[in-house]
Amino acid sequence: MAESLSFFQKVNTDFDKAARFTDYPLGLLEQIKICNSSCHFTFPIKRDDGTIQTIHGWRAEHSHHNLPTKGGIRYSTLVNEDEIIALAALMTYKCAIVDVPFGGAKGGIQLDRNQYSESELERITRRYTYELIQKNYIGPGVDVPAPDFGTSETEMAWIFDTYITMAPDKLNAIACVTGKPIEQNGIHGRRGATGRGVVYGLEEACSIEEDMKSLGLTAGLHGKSVVVQGFGNVGYHAAKFLMESDARVTGIIEIDGAIYNPKGLDVEKVAEHRAETGSICGYPDAELIKNPNDGLELACDILVPAALENQLTAANASEVKAAIVAEAANGPTTPTADAILQERGIMVIPDTYLNAGGVTVSYFEWLRNLSHVQLGRLGKRFEDSTQHAMLHAVEKATGYQFSNEERQSIHGADEEDLVNSGLQDTMIRAYQELRETRMAHRSKNDDVDCRTAAFINAIHRIAQSYMQLGIFP
Repeated sequence: MAESLSFFQKVNTDFDKAARFTDYPLGLLEQIKICNSSCHFTFPIKRDDGTIQTIHGWRAEHSHHNLPTKGGIRYSTLVNEDEIIALAALMTYKCAIVDVPFGGAKGGIQLDRNQYSESELERITRRYTYELIQKNYIGPGVDVPAPDFGTSETEMAWIFDTYITMAPDKLNAIACVTGKPIEQNGIHGRRGATGRGVVYGLEEACSIEEDMKSLGLTAGLHGKSVVVQGFGNVGYHAAKFLMESDARVTGIIEIDGAIYNPKGLDVEKVAEHRAETGSICGYPDAELIKNPNDGLELACDILVPAALENQLTAANASEVKAAIVAEAANGPTTPTADAILQERGIMVIPDTYLNAGGVTVSYFEWLRNLSHVQLGRLGKRFEDSTQHAMLHAVEKATGYQFSNEERQSIHGADEEDLVNSGLQDTMIRAYQELRETRMAHRSKNDDVDCRTAAFINAIHRIAQSYMQLGIFP
């Protein structure tokens, strides 16, 4: 029955499961759960060959308890109203879990970007932006898009350029979209933020010895085997940073097949192979698995679904061999699959927490754009001078002479250092809050898993926002 639910219904199923552990009025819970507004619009586009095609686009703003609303724009043939509303809802809860003061939103265009030239994609993106402007679904204090599946900083630059030509407030127009190129007032560290956030979240979860012992694992990421599904922006960066954290990335799954090496894959070399051949298949130092779905059943400590929704279902959840499922994608696990994984004692770290790195760093970019000051610019030189003065004092007191390499490693924090530090702190605090909620309910003999605990925390934070507005008692 649960497998036949729509995506938005599945999100609401998780919400309802958590809501029963709160005592908020039903009317308040319904207001939190419902989508505030959504818009479906169509527009014609002239193809390079002169033909005219009708394009379908959507934008949904799930919650206005905090403004602006925030959420990515995806280009996919799977885009429809239900998916966009569901993803907007997940954004609302995601922002609340990591305490980022945005409401949730999402947008999308129904297309296969591989079937369009760059000039066609630019015309589509600019026209989509025009529709958002006309319908008041974009603006630095209204609704702030970002990249998502099938889009990148290139599309964000087109959106920014289109918006700024029509913006009444030119001063803050640069904050109308995040995930922009650095040259267009983007922020260092945004491109890999979601993948890096996945690793920071995993590091924190795996650092708790008691929890790892119950899974038959040792604490820490060192030596843990990881299979990553999806080798796009999120999957690639998650795999890259996991390898740098001394985990073994033993499997990578893509739409056309999977590769596996129990000794570990060199993520950068796999990326180079794909850039040269167009596929991860055929990578020389790995076993090829022709059916990508079989890759989800590989033996590993951690499985990282970093592709699309509904990848772990009732059909394959019983075959998952990982001790931890780390949801880097949005909605990769159906409610039925989630129940199966929980019954089997597999730890599921939910997307509403683990996927929040992107929106966290987007928040930093938004703040940077509104302040018109690059992070670290005011303090870096002072910190450099202070730290080198300390080195000099140590040398004078001890007689030890620091090498040039040691001196170069000491420097004031630049923008990317601050971004990564802020992201790490956000992921650590959010996981600690999630675990505290889970442990508090466990002491009452409540069956609360990580996903339910995350939703409970989100409901509390959003409810408090509404109550402070005086709408609810």
